[in-house]
Amino acid sequence: MQTLESEEREAVMQIVTSWMLEGIEQGIEQEGLKIVMRLLNRRFGEVTVQLEQRIRQLSIIQLEDFTEALLDFCEERDLVAWLQDRSVDESS
Repeated sequence: MQTLESEEREAVMQIVTSWMLEGIEQGIEQEGLKIVMRLLNRRFGEVTVQLEQRIRQLSIIQLEDFTEALLDFCEERDLVAWLQDRSVDESS
């Protein structure tokens, strides 16, 4: 790093910082997803692979909304309906 010019060092540091932030964000998203899946499994028993895949496809914002909505789900069909509503929203 010391042999690089100041501008080159700054560019390298920006790239490294960007990679680090991306990794942190991915880690946070994975932990959030892990918690959501644990809550679902506790509430409804083990969810189907298909439902888990649909949940894993949610964006981070959708996952945050899902986490709040999860508190209102009484049955697995509430979960399915929420996911169907979101997939309709996304395709509109």
